[in-house]
Amino acid sequence: MRIGEVIGKVTLSRWHPSVQGATWKMVVPLDRKGLGGDASGRGEPIIVFDELGSGNGSLIAISDGAEASAPFHPDVKPLDAYCSALLDDISLVEG
Repeated sequence: MRIGEVIGKVTLSRWHPSVQGATWKMVVPLDRKGLGGDASGRGEPIIVFDELGSGNGSLIAISDGAEASAPFHPDVKPLDAYCSALLDDISLVEG
């Protein structure tokens, strides 16, 4: 699981019927530097399936790969990344 920041919304003109009713968000994955505010810690944007209602600037938990479709088992959804949580606060601890 990774943490990312929502930077936009994707509008589709066509989609697979199994993903109707949710939105697609453009998200920048953040590493430890990115969580601390360093621009070098921001990854390449990815598109994430979102049923939780995140908005621009929201920090979210991202499940990707096989984990992205796990919440829908036994249904099958063609997903690579899923918004699994909205994060209110993140505390970084030196260690």
